[in-house]
Amino acid sequence: MNTLRVTLWALAVLALSACVTVNIYFPAAAAEDAARTIVRDVLGEEGQPPARQPGDAVPEPGSRYDGAAIHWVGRVLNVLVPTAQAQQPDISLRSAAIDALRQSMRARSPELAPHYRSGAIGFARDGMVAVRDLNAVPLRDRAAVQRLVADENRDRAALYREIARANGHPEWEPNIRDTFARVWVEEAPSGYWYQDAGGNWQQK
Repeated sequence: MNTLRVTLWALAVLALSACVTVNIYFPAAAAEDAARTIVRDVLGEEGQPPARQPGDAVPEPGSRYDGAAIHWVGRVLNVLVPTAQAQQPDISLRSAAIDALRQSMRARSPELAPHYRSGAIGFARDGMVAVRDLNAVPLRDRAAVQRLVADENRDRAALYREIARANGHPEWEPNIRDTFARVWVEEAPSGYWYQDAGGNWQQK
């Protein structure tokens, strides 16, 4: 019995460590789902994010082996590990600031789209928009395009920062930005331009 109790103690410690780890590390899959939702919304191709896998099932109690000890370990875990920590990690997109930034970017998207198609602008590798070939824009419109790009980049920087802040992890901002940089390219229509990892321009 003593051996079983030691084993249960070890399992309790491991379970607690695993739950804490979920909250420490950046939830990449959930962030990708969130980024895809926003990118599709902004580009006018709103879609449902991929379905998440359900959380781990609760194992059946081992009633034949020291049931009292197992019950005690379960009560300790319930106290030390809140239910939210044991759930699948998620990224919240609910804040007034995020809603306002999405609306602003969605409203600007039709003005940017012709310049994406012409190759004048494209998706930069840092999750921003970059001017690729200003010669593709009529002279009279160049200042307006540069202003659109600056406004878009201001909103994007604020969006990445706000998503990290709204989820209680400002340190996630670089990860959020990297995730969006990849998803912008993946969701872009054929013919749009983007920078690869080396900063070279490619066309989808």
